[in-house]
Amino acid sequence: MDAGRPNPAQWLWYAYGGGLPRSLSPWVLEDTTRRTWVLRHLGRALVQLAPVVALCLLLPPVDFGIRLTAAGGGLVIGLLFSLAYMTETTEHRAVKAGWPPGTTAARREERAERERVERNARYRSGGAGSFD
Repeated sequence: MDAGRPNPAQWLWYAYGGGLPRSLSPWVLEDTTRRTWVLRHLGRALVQLAPVVALCLLLPPVDFGIRLTAAGGGLVIGLLFSLAYMTETTEHRAVKAGWPPGTTAARREERAERERVERNARYRSGGAGSFD
Protein backbone atom coordinates (compact mmCIF):
# COMPACT_ATOMS: atom_id res chain seq x y z
CA MET A 1 0.00 0.00 0.00
CA ASP A 2 1.18 3.50 -0.80
CA ALA A 3 1.76 5.30 2.50
CA GLY A 4 -0.36 8.25 1.38
CA ARG A 5 -3.51 6.44 0.22
CA PRO A 6 -5.80 3.86 1.79
CA ASN A 7 -5.93 0.40 0.27
CA PRO A 8 -9.29 -0.75 -1.18
CA ALA A 9 -10.42 -2.41 2.06
CA GLN A 10 -9.56 0.69 4.08
CA TRP A 11 -11.33 2.93 1.56
CA LEU A 12 -14.47 0.79 1.76
CA TRP A 13 -14.33 1.01 5.56
CA TYR A 14 -13.85 4.80 5.23
CA ALA A 15 -16.75 5.06 2.76
CA TYR A 16 -19.04 3.45 5.34
CA GLY A 17 -17.93 5.92 8.02
CA GLY A 18 -15.04 4.07 9.61
CA GLY A 19 -11.88 5.79 10.73
CA LEU A 20 -8.51 5.44 9.04
CA PRO A 21 -5.06 5.22 10.66
CA ARG A 22 -3.53 8.57 11.68
CA SER A 23 -0.89 8.13 8.97
CA LEU A 24 -3.68 8.71 6.42
CA SER A 25 -4.92 11.95 8.02
CA PRO A 26 -3.41 14.12 5.26
CA TRP A 27 -5.22 12.01 2.66
CA VAL A 28 -8.54 12.44 4.50
CA LEU A 29 -8.10 16.22 4.55
CA GLU A 30 -7.24 16.23 0.86
CA ASP A 31 -10.21 13.95 0.10
CA THR A 32 -12.64 16.27 1.88
CA THR A 33 -11.29 19.57 0.54
CA ARG A 34 -10.06 19.09 -3.01
CA ARG A 35 -11.92 20.62 -5.93
CA THR A 36 -13.87 17.39 -6.55
CA TRP A 37 -14.90 16.89 -2.92
CA VAL A 38 -18.61 16.98 -3.76
CA LEU A 39 -18.26 14.24 -6.38
CA ARG A 40 -16.14 12.18 -4.02
CA HIS A 41 -18.79 12.56 -1.33
CA LEU A 42 -21.50 11.44 -3.76
CA GLY A 43 -19.36 8.44 -4.73
CA ARG A 44 -19.14 7.40 -1.09
CA ALA A 45 -22.90 7.88 -0.74
CA LEU A 46 -23.52 5.64 -3.75
CA VAL A 47 -21.32 2.96 -2.22
CA GLN A 48 -23.33 3.21 1.01
CA LEU A 49 -26.65 2.99 -0.85
CA ALA A 50 -25.66 0.17 -3.21
CA PRO A 51 -26.48 -2.78 -0.88
CA VAL A 52 -29.89 -1.33 0.02
CA VAL A 53 -30.73 -0.68 -3.63
CA ALA A 54 -29.59 -4.20 -4.57
CA LEU A 55 -31.77 -5.74 -1.84
CA CYS A 56 -34.70 -3.63 -2.98
CA LEU A 57 -34.23 -4.90 -6.53
CA LEU A 58 -33.76 -8.56 -5.59
CA LEU A 59 -35.92 -9.48 -2.58
CA PRO A 60 -39.50 -8.17 -2.76
CA PRO A 61 -41.90 -10.61 -4.44
CA VAL A 62 -43.49 -8.02 -6.73
CA ASP A 63 -43.20 -7.02 -10.38
CA PHE A 64 -39.70 -5.86 -11.40
CA GLY A 65 -41.03 -2.45 -12.49
CA ILE A 66 -42.29 -1.77 -8.98
CA ARG A 67 -38.96 -2.89 -7.48
CA LEU A 68 -37.07 -0.70 -9.94
CA THR A 69 -39.23 2.30 -9.12
CA ALA A 70 -38.79 1.75 -5.39
CA ALA A 71 -35.03 1.33 -5.74
CA GLY A 72 -34.76 4.47 -7.91
CA GLY A 73 -36.87 6.48 -5.49
CA GLY A 74 -34.81 5.28 -2.54
CA LEU A 75 -31.62 6.15 -4.37
CA VAL A 76 -32.83 9.68 -5.12
CA ILE A 77 -34.01 10.26 -1.55
CA GLY A 78 -30.76 8.84 -0.16
CA LEU A 79 -28.63 11.07 -2.39
CA LEU A 80 -30.71 14.14 -1.52
CA PHE A 81 -30.30 13.39 2.18
CA SER A 82 -26.58 12.89 1.66
CA LEU A 83 -26.30 16.22 -0.17
CA ALA A 84 -28.20 17.99 2.60
CA TYR A 85 -25.60 16.95 5.19
CA MET A 86 -22.55 16.88 2.92
CA THR A 87 -20.62 19.68 4.63
CA GLU A 88 -21.20 18.30 8.12
CA THR A 89 -20.32 14.77 7.05
CA THR A 90 -17.02 15.76 5.48
CA GLU A 91 -16.18 17.93 8.48
CA HIS A 92 -16.86 14.96 10.78
CA ARG A 93 -14.57 12.77 8.67
CA ALA A 94 -11.74 15.30 8.99
CA VAL A 95 -12.25 15.70 12.75
CA LYS A 96 -12.25 11.92 13.14
CA ALA A 97 -8.91 11.89 11.27
CA GLY A 98 -7.44 14.30 13.84
CA TRP A 99 -7.94 17.72 12.23
CA PRO A 100 -9.42 20.55 14.32
CA PRO A 101 -13.07 21.48 13.67
CA GLY A 102 -13.43 24.03 10.89
CA THR A 103 -10.36 22.87 8.98
CA THR A 104 -12.26 21.66 5.91
CA ALA A 105 -14.29 24.86 5.58
CA ALA A 106 -11.19 27.02 5.96
CA ARG A 107 -9.24 24.95 3.44
CA ARG A 108 -12.07 25.11 0.87
CA GLU A 109 -12.44 28.84 1.42
CA GLU A 110 -8.71 29.40 0.91
CA ARG A 111 -8.80 27.38 -2.32
CA ALA A 112 -11.83 29.29 -3.62
CA GLU A 113 -10.16 32.64 -2.86
CA ARG A 114 -6.91 31.54 -4.51
CA GLU A 115 -8.81 30.41 -7.62
CA ARG A 116 -10.76 33.68 -7.72
CA VAL A 117 -7.56 35.72 -7.56
CA GLU A 118 -5.90 33.58 -10.24
CA ARG A 119 -8.96 33.82 -12.48
CA ASN A 120 -9.07 37.62 -12.19
CA ALA A 121 -5.29 38.08 -12.46
CA ARG A 122 -5.23 36.45 -15.88
CA TYR A 123 -7.06 39.41 -17.41
CA ARG A 124 -4.91 42.16 -15.91
CA SER A 125 -1.50 43.38 -16.86
CA GLY A 126 0.00 45.70 -14.30
CA GLY A 127 -3.46 46.39 -12.84
CA ALA A 128 -4.63 48.09 -16.03
CA GLY A 129 -7.85 46.09 -16.18
CA SER A 130 -7.49 45.25 -19.85
CA PHE A 131 -6.33 42.31 -21.90
CA ASP A 132 -2.87 43.83 -22.53
